[in-house]
Amino acid sequence: MASIQAGIAGATGYTGVELVKLLKKHPQVTIAYISSQSYAGKRFSEVFPELKGICDMELIAPEDLHAHPVDCFFSCLPHAASAAVCMPFIKKGIRVIDLSADFRLKDPAVYTKWYTIDHPCPELLEKAVFGIPELYRNSIASAQLLANPGCYATSIILPLVPLLKEKGSNITMIIADSKSGVSGAGRSLKLGTQYVEVHDNFSAYSVGRMHRHLGEIDQELSQANNKKVTITFSPHLLPLSRGILSTIYISTSLSAAACLNSIKTAYANEPFIRVREPQDLPTIRDVAHTNFCDISVTGGDNGLPVIIVSALDNLLKGASGQAVQNMNIMFGFDETTALL
Repeated sequence: MASIQAGIAGATGYTGVELVKLLKKHPQVTIAYISSQSYAGKRFSEVFPELKGICDMELIAPEDLHAHPVDCFFSCLPHAASAAVCMPFIKKGIRVIDLSADFRLKDPAVYTKWYTIDHPCPELLEKAVFGIPELYRNSIASAQLLANPGCYATSIILPLVPLLKEKGSNITMIIADSKSGVSGAGRSLKLGTQYVEVHDNFSAYSVGRMHRHLGEIDQELSQANNKKVTITFSPHLLPLSRGILSTIYISTSLSAAACLNSIKTAYANEPFIRVREPQDLPTIRDVAHTNFCDISVTGGDNGLPVIIVSALDNLLKGASGQAVQNMNIMFGFDETTALL
């Protein structure tokens, strides 16, 4: 099978580094260039010495991106900045995988609500495919513009969509209590994510209806349910470098066993979804440094909520691993290449 040339913008952020590592292992991908605003002119292995001899490429400036032809362009840039950089590639017909939030939301008014700016190219929002392979594989295969989902969103959407589609589930309440490692906040310096602030600490943030991932969570769950779904979402910051664990409480007509069976059936043939028994609840350690999402279901006795636990690595299945999984589907490669 033919190989492809890939370019990466924002390669020195946490998701960019993971993407470089994965693509360097991919037998059908050659990295044409890597770009960084802050480190342009430096070798990648100067910025990340652990990659010496693995990736010694020189980082180019963002303004030089278009000097190199590529088949696939990855943007690991922040929201708002990402769409503008992706636009020229989209216009040329190059396949684009955007790891920011810029193309996840279909309604430009919803984007403005969550990101407090007008979308720079609202006409492209309907064209973008939301990149959860287990739900949208056929659309991903033909996509030119792929919106890679958020990490929290992936951990919540994957276990809930089969249940919202299940006849007679009658879900009337969803509370997602999620915990993330510090890398989810990005590599830029912030007081709240410095070692002294995080170590020996555990905190909630953006509780209620404040976290930006809620836009895509509501969108995808409402689509699965064929009517509006609104959840309560409480994110927390763990004193860990990576990983997400979501504990989701739902009021439903189904038993926990029926919910577990529904999820098992939906994902029976999925290489990166591992459905576990109630006595074997997922942990972050089980999924760290992998592209797996582990899911289990328990509770639900005596009219109490059914409890779903899902775990994934926020930098892999929640970001770069899922991006490579999507790329594999888009270019007809084995879906698990470079990920197992």
